[in-house]
Amino acid sequence: MDSKTVPSFAEATLGGHAPLTTKEPITTKASEAIRDIAFGSFAGMVGKIVEYPFDTVKVRLQSQPDHLPLRYTGPLDCFRQGIKQDGVEGLYRGVSAPLLGAGAETACLFFSYRTAQNILKATILPPEMKDMEQLPLGPLIAAGAMSGATTSLILTPIELVKCRMQVPLPSPLNPRLGPSNGFHSSVVSPLAVIGDVYRRDGLAGFWRGQLGTLLRETGGGAAWFGFYEVAALYFRSARTAGKDTSLTITESMLAGAGAGMAYNFSFYPADTIKSKIQTGDLADVGGGRQTFLRVGRALYRMHGLKGLYRGCGITLLRSAPASALIFTIYEGLRKAF
Repeated sequence: MDSKTVPSFAEATLGGHAPLTTKEPITTKASEAIRDIAFGSFAGMVGKIVEYPFDTVKVRLQSQPDHLPLRYTGPLDCFRQGIKQDGVEGLYRGVSAPLLGAGAETACLFFSYRTAQNILKATILPPEMKDMEQLPLGPLIAAGAMSGATTSLILTPIELVKCRMQVPLPSPLNPRLGPSNGFHSSVVSPLAVIGDVYRRDGLAGFWRGQLGTLLRETGGGAAWFGFYEVAALYFRSARTAGKDTSLTITESMLAGAGAGMAYNFSFYPADTIKSKIQTGDLADVGGGRQTFLRVGRALYRMHGLKGLYRGCGITLLRSAPASALIFTIYEGLRKAF
């Protein structure tokens, strides 16, 4: 990979290759799809390794029982208690499933982003846009939203298992450790969680919290790709005419970091509600079956808007370097191969 510059994402997916149209050979489409999946998977797994301890803290802050005094005073206290109880490895509890999931998620995001642009070109966009190498910002944001909505179907089961492994589980001696998930030990395997979900709720139980994931990923996908494209356009326009329009690694990292924060902040309350539903907290509030609106209203009544943004700071902190790495690695691999 060139140590000096990498192309912008739009350049990597559109500008450096012939536009993917219905006239394009099937073998070319297949090759592009394979590259999206392979490079996106690798970039996603690297990003997940960097961000996972912060994600564990975020989920634990979001999932604290609201009918009891809060166990953690903030992110630093959650870090401290987690390391004291389980060591550093405890912050990576349940990483195996989301590590594979992160690869699938990022691959799906980049692949479906390209596919969504092709769908828009073939259907609703005016004729003058169908042969454009790079679409305007509006259609790119729409493609990002479509990409996120598609990816949510893959993410919900993965995040269900991840969240239930990250949150400390209850024991007969200390019921304040967390919500009841059917276990009584502090460490469980992904297979144990999967088996418990299936016994309790069947196959549909793995998509518990799907609405929250759908809202977060649809809006977040638009924000993630949209911010990156805007930042890339800004960096390119700030240069004098005739210079190379490829982004430097620093520019790509900055654009990716901002994109990660935009993604997480834009629909963070949906993620908080989703985590509550998936970890079983607020199960008895208001009676009846948990729904997105029921859990959201209960959480807002007890803690207001602040409760919906619990753990947001630590989430933004971890999302910046992870997203920066994802975009830079993905684009670098596309340029190198």
